[in-house]
Amino acid sequence: MREYISNSPKETEEIAASFAKELQRGDVIAYIGGLGAGKTAFTRGLATGLNVRGDVSSPTFALVHEYHGSPSLYHFDMYRINTIDDLYSTGYFDYLDREEIMAVEWSENISDVLDDNTIYVELIPLDETSRKIKIYGGNRF
Repeated sequence: MREYISNSPKETEEIAASFAKELQRGDVIAYIGGLGAGKTAFTRGLATGLNVRGDVSSPTFALVHEYHGSPSLYHFDMYRINTIDDLYSTGYFDYLDREEIMAVEWSENISDVLDDNTIYVELIPLDETSRKIKIYGGNRF
């Protein structure tokens, strides 16, 4: 397990950009953290580190945002997912077959389908701007 302290969204993005360089095609990153914990900031950093195109924003209403590159980054929001049928409607399983990088917000809503190789990124607010970031799992972290 790795732990970092971030004192700003910019630092969160820098940590994520560095971490992105270690990712491999097919990796699934499952975020753990409440509203405002920094999940989208971390995803912006992933996008920077992966050199993908697009302005990263929360996929709350779209359910998934695609950022194309090599590899591409697919950013999911599972906040409103309550059943396996809901999950199928997002196309989640089809995206797994693409062997790109997936970042999943509100991953606890789909914990039953996450496999042993899932990489967890836990974002814990310490105060208004500071976060503890824990990265673990995926048989590499």
